Amino acid sequence: MAQEIELKLALAERDQRNFLRHPLLKQAIRRQNFRLVNLYYDTPALELRARGIGLRLRAQGKVWLQTVKCAGKGMGGLSARPEWETPYVGHFDFSAVDHTEVREWLERPKLRTHIAPVFETSFRRITWRLEPAPGTHIALMLDRGWIAAGGRRQAISEVEIELIEGDESHLLNMALTLAERIPLVPDPASKAERGYRLFKQVPLQPVKAVPIQFAADDTPVAAFRQIGLACLEHLQQNHAGAMARDDPEYIHQMRVATRRLRAALRLFGPLLPPGFTEPLLPPLRDLMLVLGRARNLDVLLAEIADPVLQALPDEPRLAALVGIITERGFDMRQQALRQLQSAEYGCGILRILGILYGLKVGAGETAEAGPTVIDFAENRLRRLRKKVRALAAHARVDDPPSLHALRIGIKRLRYALEFFAPLASPKAMRRMLDQLVSLQDTLGQINDLANAGELLMSCAEDDPRLREAVTLIGGWHGPRHQALLSAVPVGLKHLGNLRLPKFRA
Repeated sequence: MAQEIELKLALAERDQRNFLRHPLLKQAIRRQNFRLVNLYYDTPALELRARGIGLRLRAQGKVWLQTVKCAGKGMGGLSARPEWETPYVGHFDFSAVDHTEVREWLERPKLRTHIAPVFETSFRRITWRLEPAPGTHIALMLDRGWIAAGGRRQAISEVEIELIEGDESHLLNMALTLAERIPLVPDPASKAERGYRLFKQVPLQPVKAVPIQFAADDTPVAAFRQIGLACLEHLQQNHAGAMARDDPEYIHQMRVATRRLRAALRLFGPLLPPGFTEPLLPPLRDLMLVLGRARNLDVLLAEIADPVLQALPDEPRLAALVGIITERGFDMRQQALRQLQSAEYGCGILRILGILYGLKVGAGETAEAGPTVIDFAENRLRRLRKKVRALAAHARVDDPPSLHALRIGIKRLRYALEFFAPLASPKAMRRMLDQLVSLQDTLGQINDLANAGELLMSCAEDDPRLREAVTLIGGWHGPRHQALLSAVPVGLKHLGNLRLPKFRA
């Protein structure tokens, strides 16, 4: 069994020529250029995919190879997974798979009779072999071609960096060297994932944060690294959709992922090495700024201005103002997209990835060497709950800044609970999160309405007709605003009774 450690990077087709001119390629000790055709197999019910197994036949020239891959470990675009590659002799032979459970499952006669091709990839691969340091061997690959399934095709344009031998830090350093000249970003979606999506005719969809897995006996720093990498994965899972589609939810989810990563840095800050957060904060702050501007105008249009225009369709002042908001929203989105497709963005993400992977997590340490992750979680959550209760005690419905501060406090407590969810009963955790999410949503809508006035006046400028439209919008939302404010006292009462979930070792 081989252990495949690789980093996959998305490369825009327009940048392929510049990539081929990169000075790093001149340092290669060997260069190969060939076409690869791959057939991916599964059952009609996609049973292999459900078990995290990939089965592929690859034609390289006149030689066919059979490859079995299993789901491995990886976050943020860097992955490590077991694979077994053997010559194909006209029929599937799984005898080389030394994982007993996987081999026995694949060798079931019933399964063999149902396996058939589900999609195909065909691409030209240029491979450069490099030795960036003594004892380190890396394969750098440029793939250009297509994925096909059910009569449909998608383009392939990506760079893969595979560690053959040595330390994975050299792999990340090489990626950063490339990305400083050419826009390259980690891409979590493999060719197989894209092929299955094409086969099932599932369109690209925005991706929300999912529960993060770590063990109760992990050190707190190990848990932080897993959380940080998961946040980075969440960010990058929405990058391709943000670049290709108009759905504002992609931008929103990228903003949420960035905010969650910043929350994790704050939460685990006391245990992180001195100076650890300094290089991480500037790129995250810049990203939050550009994504936030686009998101604010999306909300202003979809939740503030457009509902009023739908209710009053014959009001020309509203139509004119909505048109200006739409134009500004488009401009802000274009600014965000320029940032997301820049070399600076790719370098920032790769630097964060390298810093997280380079963090020493205390492997092999016992609980006596420091606080357990459960001890740490209980301590931090008690502090956050105390802070939220103090903010709730000072919150007043006629004082927007106090409600805004409470909303931020609730959000930080909510993110912390979501991070530590693997340590608690799902039912207890969900009950507490539901309470927080409900009040956070109410406070969020109040905050959106409070911020809408300034944004609307900025769009209206000195035009008296547009300023009249702003007044119309404010009046239309008045009853909704009052209803939201009236719900706050009930939510504050629930905060006073908020009980933290009990964690299990």
